[in-house]
Amino acid sequence: MTYDTKLSALADPTRRRIFERLREGQRSAGELAWGMPVSRPAVSQHLRVLLDAGLVSRRREGTRRFYEMDREGLTELRSYVDSLWEDVLSAFKRSLESEEPADKGGNR
Repeated sequence: MTYDTKLSALADPTRRRIFERLREGQRSAGELAWGMPVSRPAVSQHLRVLLDAGLVSRRREGTRRFYEMDREGLTELRSYVDSLWEDVLSAFKRSLESEEPADKGGNR
């Protein structure tokens, strides 16, 4: 699974909202659908995308399914974002190092 699959899954605002609700802990599809601007079957479809992307895991209990955030699934995504941040910090450091220090006496 690559980070671009995870980013694509989280690009949809409804999926992101579902995913963020799972930060509070596991929930059933019905609980996740409550208060959402989409139908319960639509929430189930969004959950399928999150499952396929490795961002959510599912546990069955009888006829109910409970979903929770898959923290392992975030590892690859976090590594990608961390590498971007490292690039930004390195570029910032290079720009600071390339600037001439200002003359402390005010003379140029």
